[in-house]
Amino acid sequence: MTVFVTGATGVFGRRIVDELTDRNRTVVGLSRDADGDAAVRDSGGVPVRGDVLDQDGLRSAADAAGDRSGEAVDAVIHAATRLPPAERTTAEYWERNDEVRREGARNLVAALGDDVDRFVFPSVVWVARQPDGSCFDETAERHPDRATRSAAEVEDFLADAAADHGFDPLILRTGFFYGPDDHTTRSFAENLRSGDLPIVGGGILGRKDAELSMLHVDDAGCAVAAAVDAGVTGLYHVVDDEPVTVADYLRTFAYLLDAPEPSRVPWWLARPFAGKDAVRFMTSPMPTSSEKFRADVGWEPDYPTYREGLEQVVEAWRADGTLAELRGDEDADTGTRTNAVENTV
Repeated sequence: MTVFVTGATGVFGRRIVDELTDRNRTVVGLSRDADGDAAVRDSGGVPVRGDVLDQDGLRSAADAAGDRSGEAVDAVIHAATRLPPAERTTAEYWERNDEVRREGARNLVAALGDDVDRFVFPSVVWVARQPDGSCFDETAERHPDRATRSAAEVEDFLADAAADHGFDPLILRTGFFYGPDDHTTRSFAENLRSGDLPIVGGGILGRKDAELSMLHVDDAGCAVAAAVDAGVTGLYHVVDDEPVTVADYLRTFAYLLDAPEPSRVPWWLARPFAGKDAVRFMTSPMPTSSEKFRADVGWEPDYPTYREGLEQVVEAWRADGTLAELRGDEDADTGTRTNAVENTV
């Protein structure tokens, strides 16, 4: 099997390429420059130059993919995004991400849709979170907002395009990513260390905590590869074993970082400086599970809860010097804290 991956040079995409090549799949990764070429090669893939917003360029990239791999492309994974920074976002940032998701999918289908068997799109579970905060599954009605509107549009587009082009769509709605090389995770750590990341709660007094469904980015890459290997199609939620409140997640992360315990503020007080998108995300519950995905694919996360996942993040940072940089010292050792994390919440 030969798999064509967009977003192959990103934090998520590199893991997809790495996991697929470990499973003896030929992976062609879309790249825009020499650094991207190197990133794809380092993950075990074959780089081809192109841009998801350039349909003609994608056709050339698809031809090059066949030439370089010696095989026709069997599946496409559209993992490319242009997510806004972790800091306060604007409508312009979301429009750029929407364009990459939406127009990228259209261009990929136009360039490759008639020739591939499967089209995989990593979406997000919070596109279907419920207004009352209740637990939901793959059958739940969607409620997209500005941040998830394009994800819903791509889901719908692929369902319609599949009938016209003859491929099988696979939608994998993932939980909220975190990991040692994830920009948002690093931003959270920096702001926790400086005391600038409060717990934003719902309700007038800010005492209502939203449960979020999380997923370590290593587990996300493994899940995509496992789904491709299993040959499944349709819609699945892919999250870890335990939804976590924003309060517990940030307090645990702060503890592991030896940072001050974050303060608590109500949503209406945080909105002017954090922005409505971030506040809505932090205060809108999205509890779901991977029960269906596990049953059909046999996937299990290496980091079943945020506790194990955050321990891995901090351990990785301790090993590569990031933790010392965050703490402002030359020799950071968090071994005793990582072993005691389960007692913190």
